[in-house]
Amino acid sequence: MTDKASACPCNSGKSFAECCGPYIAHEKLPATPEALMRSRYSAYAVVDVAYLEETLLPGTRDDFDAESARNWAQSGVWTGLEIRNTENDPATPDEGYVEFVAHYEVEGKPHAHHETSRFVRQDGQWWYVDGVTGQRPRRVVKVGRNDPCLCGSGKKYKKCCGMAA
Repeated sequence: MTDKASACPCNSGKSFAECCGPYIAHEKLPATPEALMRSRYSAYAVVDVAYLEETLLPGTRDDFDAESARNWAQSGVWTGLEIRNTENDPATPDEGYVEFVAHYEVEGKPHAHHETSRFVRQDGQWWYVDGVTGQRPRRVVKVGRNDPCLCGSGKKYKKCCGMAA
């Protein structure tokens, strides 16, 4: 277990006691998908496999392999977490995405796990659902020539920013 005064493994710049420690100790719940992501990374760093399983969305835990998670957590030295992007769509406030890179070393060789994780909030609590390796495909808005311009001018796209296209 990490010393409470030491820096949090998630690279937040806070101590473990001020950051992920209270989540892993069940003293409080993560308020955002990013906070849950950071605490899950820290759980790998301190090899708290029970926390990893407990933060999975109920109903998805059957696929969790605690032994495999423990082996992966113990196989290396967790060297830092890099949050690349967070997404919370106001249209779906109970769903969020966090793109991250988890840095670790195995036998002195640096490795990175790049994932975009999906989280949902149920009964006021955020849960990890699943993740895809790498970046999550982004939705692209297709603008028609007669649609309002995305710049907010009030003009049609073809008479505004679309003129240059």
